[in-house]
Amino acid sequence: MQLTVCEPAAMSEAVVMEPPRAGGFLESSCGTGDSAASLDDGIVDTANESSEEESTGEREEEAGAPDAATSSTKTTEAPAEQSSNTQMVSAQRPDSLSLPAAAEPRLWTSQRDAEVQLRMGDSGLAAENPLTVNQMFTSAVERFGTFTALGWKEGEQQKSLNYKDYYQACRTAAKSFLKLGLQRYHGVGILGFNSAEWFISDIGAILAGGFAVGIYTTNSPEACQYVAENCKANIIVVENHKQLQKILQVEDKLPHLKAIIQYKDALKEKRPNLYTWAEFMELGRDEPDAPLDAILSSQKPNQCCTLIYTSGTTGQPKGVMLSHDNITWTALSTSQHVRLTEATQAQEAVVSYLPLSHIAAQMVDIWVTMKVGGATYFAQPDALKGSLVNTLKEVRPTAFMGVPRVWEKMQEKMKSVGQKSSTVRRKVAAWAKDVGLQTNLTKMNQNEAAGRTPLSYHIAKKLVFKKVRKALGLDRCNKCYTGAAPITKDTLEFFLSLDIPLYELYGMSESTGPHTISRPNAFKLTSCGKEIPGCKTKLHNPDEEGNGEICFWGRHVFMGYLNMPDKTDEALDAEGWLHSGDLGKHDENGFLFITGRIKELIITAGGENIPPVPIEDAVKEAVPLISNAMLIGDKKKFLSMLLTIKCQVNAESGDPEDELTPEAVEICKKLGSNATRVSEIASGRDRVVYAAIQEGINRVNEKATSNAQRIQKWVVLDRDFSVGGGELGPTMKLKRPVVAKMFKDHIENFYKELATPTTPDNPLPPK
Repeated sequence: MQLTVCEPAAMSEAVVMEPPRAGGFLESSCGTGDSAASLDDGIVDTANESSEEESTGEREEEAGAPDAATSSTKTTEAPAEQSSNTQMVSAQRPDSLSLPAAAEPRLWTSQRDAEVQLRMGDSGLAAENPLTVNQMFTSAVERFGTFTALGWKEGEQQKSLNYKDYYQACRTAAKSFLKLGLQRYHGVGILGFNSAEWFISDIGAILAGGFAVGIYTTNSPEACQYVAENCKANIIVVENHKQLQKILQVEDKLPHLKAIIQYKDALKEKRPNLYTWAEFMELGRDEPDAPLDAILSSQKPNQCCTLIYTSGTTGQPKGVMLSHDNITWTALSTSQHVRLTEATQAQEAVVSYLPLSHIAAQMVDIWVTMKVGGATYFAQPDALKGSLVNTLKEVRPTAFMGVPRVWEKMQEKMKSVGQKSSTVRRKVAAWAKDVGLQTNLTKMNQNEAAGRTPLSYHIAKKLVFKKVRKALGLDRCNKCYTGAAPITKDTLEFFLSLDIPLYELYGMSESTGPHTISRPNAFKLTSCGKEIPGCKTKLHNPDEEGNGEICFWGRHVFMGYLNMPDKTDEALDAEGWLHSGDLGKHDENGFLFITGRIKELIITAGGENIPPVPIEDAVKEAVPLISNAMLIGDKKKFLSMLLTIKCQVNAESGDPEDELTPEAVEICKKLGSNATRVSEIASGRDRVVYAAIQEGINRVNEKATSNAQRIQKWVVLDRDFSVGGGELGPTMKLKRPVVAKMFKDHIENFYKELATPTTPDNPLPPK
């Protein structure tokens, strides 16, 4: 079959933009207080003193305002051109991209059909020629045409597509979209679990000149409606009847919608403009190539091709506009940074299972893999409910990306299995883990100067490490990544002790995914590594400890938020830096450490600035029974905490159940408790467990940098957090405003005026 390779389209000459720098300081004040413990109706109170200032209510979180903690001076115009040694020194954030109209494209836009100025560099990867998605794909076909691109199982049968056939399928889908009436710069919504059809719909939409728009499978019909309406979706692709029903419920409110395609299962009903996948692909099979080729020739790297919708935890989701260059350049930079091998040398293999509506999954599963001719294999829809390890053992990926909760679940399962082993096996495993942790920490701290590894490490590897990797399906995997949410040091050390270093990566939808990535020769525990090539980091307004807001510069920085110029203006400053809203600092070797989030930063009534995540992680490490922890205290007199217990998860729905995990039951037994259910512990029902939790919190409080950072009250909730329950986002990130609203009564109880704890001790609640 003949492939049509399109010549790069002419585009506006890119101005070389070199990022200026800025500096400054954040101010904070500290409160004081002592602590003593008491339990009252399941709420544990360890407060002795309170600040004299009264709480004025919870701080409002502004959607998309990454610099809410600082004031700023308005800068109305960015320089059109800057030399590489230009430096802007300012204690204030340049806060506006209100640029005057000009012939040259601007660094940002919120208009669907606009072009932007690329952040080109003078040399290195930042100076690479911009490519469209089609140009990157056709290059991959030329180099890797007969290599497997996609693999999946139908029943027990293995199916696959090579790069040549994959590209032709995407062209056919593009022609089908055009025949169904897809207009330029209009959306194709995709609502379903990862599959070849998902990828083909995504790329087909881009080739046809539309926008690829992933929709979270957990979205309600109303949330689906918002995304479809916002992107002016002409076509929506759904996985099955369940997802189809969501669209049919809101179909009459979608004026731009022209067709719906269902890619799995037989249609349960025939409706006008509803197609099976086979019917859809047949529409474009015999269509002429010329109209599609004309569209491909007109596409430019600095035009939008993909929309990533934020989870909308603090307001309506924002459509992150990503250009062709955002995607193709980030795929290039990432693949080089992590040193992936091209298929002509040794083919990389990945497993696709994380939500493709999220940029992390798209970048890893579709684009970076395509760049090096890797193979993507699709997991089963119930991957996160237990079947993922089976797919991993079948595929044996060379690289694997897991969100923290995936690694935590693996850790819990392995601990549970380990507890049932014989005494001898447990002793051998404990010895091996100690050897593994010490050897890997030495390697990490000394880098390549570590010299020879000890003999004990080689013995441990043969006896334990190789067997563990094989059992997990990671025996070929030399690149295990974690990202999208914070991970605890306990989990990092657990896997490091098993000779499975987890390399943290950091970024956001607005940076087309990665900004920094750890790798074997540049790795520090709890650090998220160093910038991918061609990108720069600036810490805005650093405090005396070096903590400042992390700002990004590079060709991975997004175009803007669709139809939201104000939100775009908040995210990008006048010089084109993307303000992440995250707080971080660099160590002496340039490793980036995330220390908090400005929007999550707790500012107590006494004026103390407290990042919640380190304290939450410390509690989870001190009390292994705890599954989730959320710190409370913004504009309050003291800190309090909501806790959940590790419990079983329903294999079908993914919802938390009342039964404790085997690990949690074992912990309770060791404490002298017979609890086997969450309901037997929650709200202070189990005095033994509550006392043990308080002991753990006391240990955390002892290490607090000030009295204001001590947890003074806490409660165990009746159920764990989950995606289905609404407390966690699709990547298992805690939705703090949602949780605060859901458990408002518990939080209010923390701060009710009670008798001074220094009077006669409050007794433990009855069993």
